[in-house]
Amino acid sequence: MRLAAATACPTSVEGVEHLPRTGPVLLAGNHLAACDTFFLMAAVPRQLVFFGKREYFTAPGLRGRALAAYCTRLGFQPVDRRGGPAAARRFVATGSALLAAGAALAIYPEGTRSPDGRLHRGRPGTASIALTSGAPLVPFGITGTDRVQPVGTTLLRPHRVHIRFGHPVDHTALRGRAPRPDGAPATATLRELTTLLMRRIAELSEQPYVDTLATPPLSVPG
Repeated sequence: MRLAAATACPTSVEGVEHLPRTGPVLLAGNHLAACDTFFLMAAVPRQLVFFGKREYFTAPGLRGRALAAYCTRLGFQPVDRRGGPAAARRFVATGSALLAAGAALAIYPEGTRSPDGRLHRGRPGTASIALTSGAPLVPFGITGTDRVQPVGTTLLRPHRVHIRFGHPVDHTALRGRAPRPDGAPATATLRELTTLLMRRIAELSEQPYVDTLATPPLSVPG
């Protein structure tokens, strides 16, 4: 599917120079279609790591095992989106550990695909990983994939796709703020960085922004 995404649809990319060639980097952007991931993999000259919902790894039967093997081969990390605070902590810990190992980690802060084409409020997990790890936080905007793969479809339709990477979001000052008693970033700090990040993503994706969470409701902010 990665090859199909790269060859069937004309794709243009801006701002790759904002991505470090080596070392940790956290990419965060909008999410319009399931195929977003494959266009990003084709656009970035590094191996990317993504989170994938746990259901991709636990589906029953031969098809389920094949899907789990495929996701593992692509480097997806399972995440329990409905597991409450404990799952949220594991999400942040896993992301921070991947970055500590020098990974290029890509996350969709809305936590799910946009149900209506608009950019929805980001969940604080991405900001928490950025502040905990100290890794560069690079926003991106992707357009056209909702025409390639409209909601509810699996087949790709030819359409132009454009991906824009922006300058890294400077979160140095926010990392210096007092954390919560458990050492995690304070809620107000997470909210401020998340708001800044989503504004940057909206500029890059040219989507209207709405200050509501995308559905379905998720426990793990990502």
